[in-house]
Amino acid sequence: MSGTSLDGVDAALVAFDCAHPAGELIDQYYLGYSESLRLRLLALHDSGFDELHRAATIANELSDYYANASNLLIERIGLRPLAIACHGQTIRHRPECGYSIQLVNAARLAERTHLTVIADFRNRDIAAGGQGAPLVPAFHAAAFGHPGQDRAIVNIGGIANLTIIPAQGPVFGFDCGPGNLLLDAWCMRHTGQPYDAGGAWGASGKLVPDLLAQFLRHPYFNQETPKSAGREQFSLAWLDNQLLRTEAAADVQATLVQFTAISIANAIKQHCNAATEIYVCGGGAHNDSLFSALCANLPDSSIKLTDEIGIKADWVEAHAFAWLGWQTLQNLPGNCVEATGATHACVLGAVYPA
Repeated sequence: MSGTSLDGVDAALVAFDCAHPAGELIDQYYLGYSESLRLRLLALHDSGFDELHRAATIANELSDYYANASNLLIERIGLRPLAIACHGQTIRHRPECGYSIQLVNAARLAERTHLTVIADFRNRDIAAGGQGAPLVPAFHAAAFGHPGQDRAIVNIGGIANLTIIPAQGPVFGFDCGPGNLLLDAWCMRHTGQPYDAGGAWGASGKLVPDLLAQFLRHPYFNQETPKSAGREQFSLAWLDNQLLRTEAAADVQATLVQFTAISIANAIKQHCNAATEIYVCGGGAHNDSLFSALCANLPDSSIKLTDEIGIKADWVEAHAFAWLGWQTLQNLPGNCVEATGATHACVLGAVYPA
């Protein structure tokens, strides 16, 4: 898995059997992107010169990253997996136009690893009328559902998404707004660091109430579900347009922390008010300022990391795509139509045999 944060590759080795239908995480490996690759990926989010060639060559480079991460993990653990499920790197997510683009050369990845590769998970759901996102709710239900208990799972990656697992009734989910995306971009611009470690810089600033109110007027929050988001809605350019340019940089960061927490909390209050158990995963789970702000905005809920219910917060999404690949190989659907809005459940992904 490589997500909207553009930081690197999470490779998770997951085993499936009757005792572990949602999979058991055996081992994991992280391989960070070079700064050059990160910047070139970021540039592809906007139209530019010779972008088809740039996208194709970067897809090859990414596939070598995916292969290296996979091969290093395989070598370390000494087990040869059945297949690789590879999400690829999202550079455009435009379901309203009928497509979502994740860069990966799956044929190259199969050649570099000599393994079957499953890729292109989102476009079948979009072809069936869905958003192609979020795709993790079906896995969240399989891994974290608990009889008689209403639960909410919050994944805070570049974008934050919410899965509602009710005690009774269908699973539901959607992208609720920005996660780390704006926090990381603002931090990089003003500190030179790729993220605000522990949320310390954000904690040093002061909330700007008028700016927070301006952020919360983003039209995305008034859209009906199902809905999904990305850099198309919450970019650094959008952020710049909200500012007076007189705000202190740390105060903007502090306000972005509250913006992210409140947008998540509002989504839970509106769609999952009965959930007293909330579990958080993704890189944002380690931002102490953000986690504290989320708890403050949901004072009547128990908020913990998914570590408490079986999967470490950093590895839930990679584990989820392993599960989606396993579903594909078994010819079983992987999408949750209540989350994506597709007209029917679909077998997701394209298979490139070893």
